[in-house]
Amino acid sequence: MRKWFFRGLTAVLVLCVLGAGVVAWVLTRPPIDTVGRVAFDRALAVPPLARSEVDAAGRRVFELRAQSGRSDLGHGGQTATWGYNGTHLGPTLRARRGEQVRVNITNGLGEDTTVHWHGMHLPARMDGGPHQPIRPGSTFSPEWRIDQPASTLWYHPHPHERTEKQVYRGLAGLFLVDDPATDVAALPHEYGVDDVPVVVQDKAFTDDGQLAEASPLGSDIGILGDSLLVNGTPKPYLPVTTDLVRLRVLNASTARSYNFAFSDGRPFTLIGTDGGLLDRPHQVDRLPLSPAERAEVLVAMRPGEQVVLRSVPPAPEGDFGVRRFQGGRDKFDVLQLRAAASLKPGPAVPAKLVDTPRLDPAEAAQTRTMTFTGRQINDRLMEHGRNDAVVTKGTTEVWTVRNGHGTPHSFHIHDVQFQVLSRTDGGPLPPHLSGWKDTIRLPPQQGYTVIMRFADYADPETPYMFHCHLLRHEDQGMMGQFIVVEPGDGPKSRAPADRTGAGGSHHQDHPG
Repeated sequence: MRKWFFRGLTAVLVLCVLGAGVVAWVLTRPPIDTVGRVAFDRALAVPPLARSEVDAAGRRVFELRAQSGRSDLGHGGQTATWGYNGTHLGPTLRARRGEQVRVNITNGLGEDTTVHWHGMHLPARMDGGPHQPIRPGSTFSPEWRIDQPASTLWYHPHPHERTEKQVYRGLAGLFLVDDPATDVAALPHEYGVDDVPVVVQDKAFTDDGQLAEASPLGSDIGILGDSLLVNGTPKPYLPVTTDLVRLRVLNASTARSYNFAFSDGRPFTLIGTDGGLLDRPHQVDRLPLSPAERAEVLVAMRPGEQVVLRSVPPAPEGDFGVRRFQGGRDKFDVLQLRAAASLKPGPAVPAKLVDTPRLDPAEAAQTRTMTFTGRQINDRLMEHGRNDAVVTKGTTEVWTVRNGHGTPHSFHIHDVQFQVLSRTDGGPLPPHLSGWKDTIRLPPQQGYTVIMRFADYADPETPYMFHCHLLRHEDQGMMGQFIVVEPGDGPKSRAPADRTGAGGSHHQDHPG
């Protein structure tokens, strides 16, 4: 008996020592740091503009196919990935305000998917949330009229409990809205030349070059990769031929936040955020973007020079948990800009960009508070049959969205763009929160009060979503639903059939 007792005690001590070693390693491991270590030996791939046709009904029609394949992500060229109309990422869709668009989306994967039009103002049945799944082998054809300012939007999957995996494997693309009334002709506009998409993603790889999908030990926000891709390109450089280049930056990572700056500390010009151009340009030297946020910036270049876009640590020194466990100390070299020996000159940046009408809190028909804790919003996990808010069409609402604990979150709402009124801690608002937004980072124990108007679309049966855009949190239930109804109406009960993809045209493809 004594022998077994000592053996058991020894085992317990060994486990304690091992456990203490693991804890010590987690607490002392160095941050990721690729600054000065990236070769920048591949020209940046620019997503092609998607082909489209105008049909007999006057609709601009696009074709998208979600599919699997293998891609060269810098690890031997045989990494299993997913993409639209290709093996990784997707083409850039582009349409003008006032156009009726239709997108035929075919699911060539072995599981359900959706396509959500992130930042787009459109009917709930076309939104591509978890209520509109596309079964393997079938096609869903949402259509709507583009009616919002010129802006940089994007599209990605939004299936129930599977969003993180599908986006991480490569399902994402840009959707650019053109509108001369809310754009500025003097800005760079030649797609892929002086107006360049910059889709930033972090990836982790296994020893055999495949995508690793596990979270780092100690992190609860999802996958945090140790290398970056831009437009799917590892170690990318951008040849610059103009003295002013416009970068449309999208944080397409599933969990990681960035704090963009340039290697020589130069200032750059912020001209737009999620929902379009700002009222005026702002000179900045830092640009924080959490997952799904976008920004448009102008970078002035001199002939023959090279400069690196990098991400400096995104969390402040005092935020121990985020810096230690959630990537807050990490820093990356992202993209090298290489100026030609001779650069084409462009016009000066206007002092005024576009008029941004401000929404008036005094006109709000409703105020709400949304507190994010754990994986819940207002102490509730997502339920498909529950409406968390009923909104009246044509009204303005003020929401206070706050993070109630120590893990980072974000707030994204479908269909509408909002304006930020204030910080819950009373601090000043930075320039990147001065325009139209659909996604905002919620630092630990902080939040914002925002205002938005729910115009045009009412549907008493089909909800829109609001959720954390750290996609693992979304998959784990950190999501709510709101219904927009006509004045005097209320919501209608939803049958289980709502999750079969009703709305738009939905048909099954049959081979042969």
